[in-house]
Amino acid sequence: MGGESTTRTAPHSGGTSTGPVGGRTGQRLSGLAVALGLVLFLGGFAWGAVLYRPYTVPTGSMTPTIDIGDRVLAQRVDGDEIRRGDVVVFTDKNWLSNGPVVKRVVAVGGDTVSCCTDGKLTVNGKTIDETYLKGGPVEDKSIPEVKVPEDRLFLLGDERQGSLDSSAHLTDAAQGTVARSAVNARVDAVVWPMKGMLERPTPFEPLGALSSPGPLRTILVLIVVGAVLVLGGGAYGPVAKLFGRGSRPRTEPVGAR
Repeated sequence: MGGESTTRTAPHSGGTSTGPVGGRTGQRLSGLAVALGLVLFLGGFAWGAVLYRPYTVPTGSMTPTIDIGDRVLAQRVDGDEIRRGDVVVFTDKNWLSNGPVVKRVVAVGGDTVSCCTDGKLTVNGKTIDETYLKGGPVEDKSIPEVKVPEDRLFLLGDERQGSLDSSAHLTDAAQGTVARSAVNARVDAVVWPMKGMLERPTPFEPLGALSSPGPLRTILVLIVVGAVLVLGGGAYGPVAKLFGRGSRPRTEPVGAR
């Protein structure tokens, strides 16, 4: 029939079309990824908010471990969980501070502590190689032998030259020690600037077990994985459409017969 023309669809090489890229299965998987991602993301944040508190350290008494203005995350713990070497946040009115104080625990109830033997701290007759200190051994820090009362802690700053710590309160009735119950939290990490998790100082290990790190790493993994799933699942639709346009069947005219 002269003068008439029609169009026909050119078949895809390799088989017939199965509809939009990904189809319903892809959309369901995308929705599932977004839902799971939200659970992990929000759950991680909620878990972190329950266990951790942020603090800004206003002084340099803990340098180089924690510098002035550093933002730290501290796990809420009971004072009974504190071990030697922990960096803790506490409140003690006898220290004439208007807010929480951050120091390192170097001795616990029952310990005998003094400084300095060859520039090093001594706890229960053992010299402690404090690798976290700025500038190495401290020669001018004089601490007479102190027997730490039960349920109390002896604390020092990592910057020994200028830290107002237990050594500055030796004339108090408790010889500079702080009650375990005064501890609010244990510092796990410096998050701004991003210095990461604080190491547990192994030189204290021969004196007793060190504390275990909190679940901060696990919480961060949950948040990151959740964010990736949400973004990946949300991006499925636009990506599927983009690829779908490129795979549409081609039409071509059929010549007149």
